[in-house]
Amino acid sequence: MYDYTPRPDLLAGRVILVTGAGRGIGAAAAKAYAAHGATVLLLGKNEDNLNRVYDEIEAAGHPQAAVIPLNLEQAQQNQYNELAAMIENEFGRLDGLLHNASILGPRTPLEQLTGEQFMQVMQVNVNAMFMLTSTLLPLLKLSEDASIVFTSSSVGRKGRAYWGAYAVSKFATEGLMQVVADEVDGITQVRANSINPGATRTAMRALAYPGENPASNPLPEEIMPLYLYLMGPDARGVNGQAFDAQ
Repeated sequence: MYDYTPRPDLLAGRVILVTGAGRGIGAAAAKAYAAHGATVLLLGKNEDNLNRVYDEIEAAGHPQAAVIPLNLEQAQQNQYNELAAMIENEFGRLDGLLHNASILGPRTPLEQLTGEQFMQVMQVNVNAMFMLTSTLLPLLKLSEDASIVFTSSSVGRKGRAYWGAYAVSKFATEGLMQVVADEVDGITQVRANSINPGATRTAMRALAYPGENPASNPLPEEIMPLYLYLMGPDARGVNGQAFDAQ
């Protein structure tokens, strides 16, 4: 595990948006950010899951979160604009953005992958991520210290057979992170980096590796030190880097 011990008030006063916040790594990150003082904006498509995370944050006595139901597979430009306007009206700025939402798509040879399947993965994993980044960047620039964290994968750094659209989408994720990092470098208080979570006990991992014993992988909560480090002030000046959580 990444060796970092965050102080309790690491993210006090910060406003952080987490996509795919209803379960898995997204839910763990949202709760970890809230536990360290952040107001967390929970974005996802399943409102019941988001409400569950919201309730857990509230029950723990952390800053009140906000639930933002949005289906990234279907979202249009006007919805992203409305999201940005809402955040600006309610909070005045954005201090952090964790791009966590992804779909796996079929694990199959490329020649058996349909165009529709490929584009569905790209829509969620790449297009929506770009739309959120470009629409919310002006709000991140209003922060005194803003962080964008992209979620990558080992197959986004070296392609492997049968990982199809998912691997391609994660290469695009690394590319988008690098472009954003270079554009903001030295002229804004925004930084951008990527995390490869590694094998983690999530529903997506179980889908990708049905024969694997889930207990052999760490829980999402166990890889949170790196997520906290990159979102907090201790990572100021760290930009354009690709990290491994394990």
